[in-house]
Amino acid sequence: MSESIYGLKRTCMCAELTTEDVGKEVTLMGWCHKCRDLGGLTFITLRDRTGEIQLVVDPDSEEVIRNKASQVRSEYVLAATGKVQLRSAPNEKMKTGLIEVALTDLRIISEAQTTPFYIEEDDNANESLRLKYRYLDLRRPNMQRNLMMRHKIAKSARDYFDEQGFIEVETPMLGKSTPEGARDYLVPSRVKNGSFFALPQSPQLYKQLLMLAGYDRYMQIAKCFRDEDLRADRQPEFTQIDLEMSFVDPDDVMKVTEGALARIFKDVLDYEVELPIRRITWQDAMDNYGSDKPDLRFDMKLKDVSDIASKMDFVVFKSALENGGSVRAINVKGGAKFSRKEIDSLGEVCKTYKAKGMAWIVPSQEPRGSFLKFLTPELIEEFKTAMDATEEDLICFVADTNKVVYAALGALRCEAAKRLGLIDENDFKFCWVTEFPMFEYSEEEGRYMAMHHPFTCPMDEDLDMLESDQGKVRSKAYDIVLNGCELGGGSIRIHDRSLQMRIFKLLGFTEASAQEQFGFLLDAFKFGVPPHGGLAFGLDRMVMLMLNCASIREVIAFPKVQNSSDLMTEAPAPVDPKQLEELGIEVSKTEEPDDDFIAD
Repeated sequence: MSESIYGLKRTCMCAELTTEDVGKEVTLMGWCHKCRDLGGLTFITLRDRTGEIQLVVDPDSEEVIRNKASQVRSEYVLAATGKVQLRSAPNEKMKTGLIEVALTDLRIISEAQTTPFYIEEDDNANESLRLKYRYLDLRRPNMQRNLMMRHKIAKSARDYFDEQGFIEVETPMLGKSTPEGARDYLVPSRVKNGSFFALPQSPQLYKQLLMLAGYDRYMQIAKCFRDEDLRADRQPEFTQIDLEMSFVDPDDVMKVTEGALARIFKDVLDYEVELPIRRITWQDAMDNYGSDKPDLRFDMKLKDVSDIASKMDFVVFKSALENGGSVRAINVKGGAKFSRKEIDSLGEVCKTYKAKGMAWIVPSQEPRGSFLKFLTPELIEEFKTAMDATEEDLICFVADTNKVVYAALGALRCEAAKRLGLIDENDFKFCWVTEFPMFEYSEEEGRYMAMHHPFTCPMDEDLDMLESDQGKVRSKAYDIVLNGCELGGGSIRIHDRSLQMRIFKLLGFTEASAQEQFGFLLDAFKFGVPPHGGLAFGLDRMVMLMLNCASIREVIAFPKVQNSSDLMTEAPAPVDPKQLEELGIEVSKTEEPDDDFIAD
């Protein structure tokens, strides 16, 4: 029998077969997942991306088929023809567990060596090994489901925006380096020696120019690049569902975004997103949750107890208040059951966010706490009432600058909720966070910087404070948040050239430097700019959250690890010195970085 598969056509995928196909002759192609030889009776589990089906070779089969079946090993690529029949012993765990295919022809298309890990659904192989052999890891059913889910999400988004009158336009990968917050990935030019392209951190400037060009509603599933430190939900190259609209206000952008989310979650998960999505101002989010991306699957709000703390002679509280900070607390409901060791570990969480520590009390009849000697029964009762606490609760305090207090208690809130089992992993809680500060003060730079990007429009009622009180200026920016993660963000853009120059000046640009960095945009603004705004979703992050994955690497086909390297291709790698010579680049000798993969 010829080993060639030419002339042999696959009739269907493995898991497409049902009991309605009993009696039909089919041809399947895929990988051998398992092979069991029971002495004359051979069972082969064939796998493709739709699932698995059992193939059977019985003692009455032709000798050539029996011999071929005896040669099959795991991960061999097979072509199998046979008749669909009911199984005598159904397998309820398999989608096709009621049927099997009795083989009349079997061909080994490709042999395989023993794989470095099992191609199994829940194989717990070391992640660095999985990423080194990513092409094998991607054979696992759960990884294939992840990528197919990603495809469905992208398709649903494209369909929705097409129906809403959006036009998909591709923007360049090679552009100009502009200051947008993170470091650019640079691409040297061979033709223009000493000059560099930058890979896009986002299509921001191009999509604004598309609005100026009259393409009223733009969208793009865009690849973006940022040279920044990685974490579980961040990669150096990532994908955005990017959109921009003309003649709109924030309500218009948020409404079309909510429609997209409702459509995607319904199409992909059959989940009904509750509309309209709740809106929270940035200040309320920080005051109540300590975060501009609050997790609303549980309560446990922060409360400002500075007025009560000011009555105490406790140096930690006193110094924070004297330096313009605050004392805030959360009520960990049922937290009185935590051991001292567990409470101390919560304090370590706070220290991670630059807090000097965490003070705590259990307001029971025989109170426990870390600063009891500074408390009177009356003060304990005041704190208990203010925090709506009972004897079974744990009240945790942090005193510092507002920035530190928010960060520490915001993280503590989430950690305590995890330990108490308050988070429903199958729930999806959305919210909008609006009215972000226009600027944030950088201690490192010693000046105010744009919280989002320099093209974000200030709120009309705050324009008079631009030069006099930058810290109080709010912007027409909005983030869409899901389960404590920023799913996407956007803003209404500045369309007035004089206001744009005003903002550039506040951010430290001279007219000359602004022209050098953004001259093409400023020049374009001379030719009639419509009011416009937009938003970008993180596609990778959306897939990760919808699938409840712990890491963004699980939903990207070929991801990078923490040091931005690709374990499979061993990129980045040195290049031929001749290439560097052509580019006019000389590489200085530096200490080799540690190549060990560190999980997030």
